[in-house]
Amino acid sequence: MKLMSALIASAIATLTQTAVAEEKLLNLYSARHYQTDEALYANFTQQTGIKINRIEGKEDELLERIKNEGANSPADIFLTVDAARLAKAHELGLFAPVVSKTLESRIPPHLRAEDWFSFSTRARVIVYNKSAVKAEDVQNYDDLANPKLKGKLCSRSGSHPYNLSLMASIIAHQGEAKAEELARGMVANFARAPKGGDTDQIKAVSAGECGVTISNTYYVARLLRSTKPEELKLMEKVGIVWPNQTTTGAHINVSGGGMLKTAPNKESAVKFLEYLASDQAQRYFADGNNEWPAVDSVKVTNPGLESLGKFKADKLPVKNLAMYQTKAQIIFDRAGFK
Repeated sequence: MKLMSALIASAIATLTQTAVAEEKLLNLYSARHYQTDEALYANFTQQTGIKINRIEGKEDELLERIKNEGANSPADIFLTVDAARLAKAHELGLFAPVVSKTLESRIPPHLRAEDWFSFSTRARVIVYNKSAVKAEDVQNYDDLANPKLKGKLCSRSGSHPYNLSLMASIIAHQGEAKAEELARGMVANFARAPKGGDTDQIKAVSAGECGVTISNTYYVARLLRSTKPEELKLMEKVGIVWPNQTTTGAHINVSGGGMLKTAPNKESAVKFLEYLASDQAQRYFADGNNEWPAVDSVKVTNPGLESLGKFKADKLPVKNLAMYQTKAQIIFDRAGFK
């Protein structure tokens, strides 16, 4: 009898220790690659005592890994950039619904879905060469198709998620016909074949290789906050336009994440998501990459972003961007936007 009691006591102790261990651990799969996130994670561990095991990689690689690991996946949270990539995880059935009054009250409805949440936002703006293009000629995304810009437009690839999400928003607001008209007009205005990232486009505009481009705001803010004299000098030659201010507002995309269905540390996962919505974490999460917090009440002090001024943002639900991703790619392909 004593032996049986001892065995039961030992088993209970083991289960208790296991439960405690689960509460004190979080396995994070992240496609965010920003050094400033180190402070974000360290602060969470300091506040909660929950250790973060982090695996970083490209979005598709991490999603494939989670799929292959199946029910045995150690991943608790998947973080990434771009609403379409978050929606892809949802479509694959990887996310679990999270019931949290904290997240529902702090993250605006248009910045969350059934099972994932946005924690920072970025806008896609028009960047133009002050000597080659007039600001009044590039006030809207549709203006990029205007023949007066022939030979002046630079862009990254049409297959990149940032451009696909922008085109998805155009489809959502104006329909497929108008979206294809825009895509064909942009191709007709190319100064060169699409290549490079947003920073490359900004530099090309500054150098006069092209007259106008589109870019995510954090690339612009990063250059404006640069400590390199040559980068500050190149920014003196360009102007920034907030597009569609009299209509839908500037296109918005996000960074965000969700808890995985197979998460072994669900309590820790929910705590982490709620932490990302806290004032302190919002500042780390957003300002670290020159973005805006998803929580409206949180303010950040960022000279680069502040210099861009206030703007009207598109309130299209970010989960809707994924609805038109495939159509956006088809339209780009038909238009020859490679």
